[in-house]
Amino acid sequence: MKRILLLFLLLYAASETIAQDRITGKNFATRSEVIAQNAMAATSHPLATQAALEIMQKGGNAIDAAIAANAVLGLMEPTGCGIGGDLFAIVWDAKTKKLYGLNASGRSPQSLKIDYFTSRNISQIPAFGPLSVSVPGCVDGWFELHERFGKSDMADVLDPAIKYARNGFPVTEVIAYYLESSARRYAQYPGFKETYMPSGKMPKKGEIYKNPDLASTYENIAIRGRDYFYKGPVAEKVATYMKQQGGFLSVEDFADHRSDWVDPVSTKYRGYDVWELPPNGQGIAALQILNILEGYDIAKMGYGSVEYIHTLIEAIKLAFEDRAKYYADMSFSKVPVQQLISKTYAAERRKLIDPNRAARRIDASKLNTSETIYLTTADAEGNMVSLIQSNYRGMGSGMTPPGLGFMLQNRGEMFTLEPGHANMYAPGKRPFHTIIPAFVTRNGQPFMSFGVMGGGFQPQGHVQILVNMIDFGMNLQEAGDAPRVQHSGASEPTGEKMTDGGAIGLESGFSYEVIRELVKKGHKVIYDVGGYGGYQAIQWDPVNKVYYGASESRKDGQAAGF
Repeated sequence: MKRILLLFLLLYAASETIAQDRITGKNFATRSEVIAQNAMAATSHPLATQAALEIMQKGGNAIDAAIAANAVLGLMEPTGCGIGGDLFAIVWDAKTKKLYGLNASGRSPQSLKIDYFTSRNISQIPAFGPLSVSVPGCVDGWFELHERFGKSDMADVLDPAIKYARNGFPVTEVIAYYLESSARRYAQYPGFKETYMPSGKMPKKGEIYKNPDLASTYENIAIRGRDYFYKGPVAEKVATYMKQQGGFLSVEDFADHRSDWVDPVSTKYRGYDVWELPPNGQGIAALQILNILEGYDIAKMGYGSVEYIHTLIEAIKLAFEDRAKYYADMSFSKVPVQQLISKTYAAERRKLIDPNRAARRIDASKLNTSETIYLTTADAEGNMVSLIQSNYRGMGSGMTPPGLGFMLQNRGEMFTLEPGHANMYAPGKRPFHTIIPAFVTRNGQPFMSFGVMGGGFQPQGHVQILVNMIDFGMNLQEAGDAPRVQHSGASEPTGEKMTDGGAIGLESGFSYEVIRELVKKGHKVIYDVGGYGGYQAIQWDPVNKVYYGASESRKDGQAAGF
């Protein structure tokens, strides 16, 4: 009897430990979600998260908080974002109970013609230097969001970022690593060292970094409004600098810039309405992949199984071929969005998947057609913001106009110079974009605001987060911490074609047996310790009236609330 009682107590203690503690050292480690009643913010930097919460504690709403956090991140995480880049957002407005989409991406210079490239035998727009620079849309995006939904004065919204820029902040571990690698790439460009290496070297982890030029730029934007950036000193300084560097961006390009409010598009996946923005971004690729996967019993396959990974990768291949052919600026090309995200179309494409063999080559269908940061905020009124912002390749083009405190983006690299392609370069055109915010509703009510950073991985990441939650029953935090799969080598809107089926990148956490079976199916597997994207999310619980927040461990980020 004593032995039985002892065994019972041991089993009870073990079960209690499992219920209370997170297990580490298994295929992946995770932690508890953050839960709060009044407000939530999840960003890739703890100080940005705190800035967002501070704004809401002082009476601002989720829209104000998102702008404040983005401004802080532009200072503290220049390796991924800044006011030299573009912005996209999806807003759930509690008053109208509707979703609103904002495309705040910039356009190519009007004076840069396609002949410039063809006459010089340039087959691909260079990643760095003056030719890849398009108009930065971030600041205009802030003011569009603020004018339509904001509550606090813009001076108050930008105040945390201004103070940090002037007084300094400690550099975090991940950003310190990327800053050090950026120095080797960008040090050759005028203005870079003065802005980011004032002491002659990049700041290390824990060192205090100040950016007084950015503090001044932010302060003038707060006081004088968007026109200070687009029709005043910033535009003039950028245009002068770009001309000196052999670029084409002009004061007229800045003055003509505008953001566009767009209707998000959606598909229903197992009862959940998943929302993305239409092109020139790649968000609808996530909807296409989900439509294909819905025809399979994914839950029965099991997380991390050979069957699931194989099916996921083959679905990604199908969607990405369409992405490479059709996704572009819809002012220049009629993108068949509704056809691409239809269930009927998904059913036809699904037939192309061989359950036993990886496809080596897939063609896009023939249809009838006439480094990055992500953040999310939510407030006591029920407003929620899904916002993503980027300079593209890390810090951007290398073009750093003196005295302004930021680098210009290199999104223009994403154009193709292939004649007749939907994403072919043209003056005044928006390039194909990789950054995409996402939102999920259920029964007409907000369910989750989320995003995953990481270039072409983003729609793949969106799908995996949702499948982890909906099919595999993971919570908000677990869904982001679980090991990820990435298909690389896909056809690109820049004209690059998929060769030999591409490759699968697997984060650590998948068993050797799974890897071996994937290879048997014809997949090329790349081993990786991790680092696919960065994830933030907020989920609304309508029963308990609380927000859940999550921010993964791959970055320096934090989810917090009050």
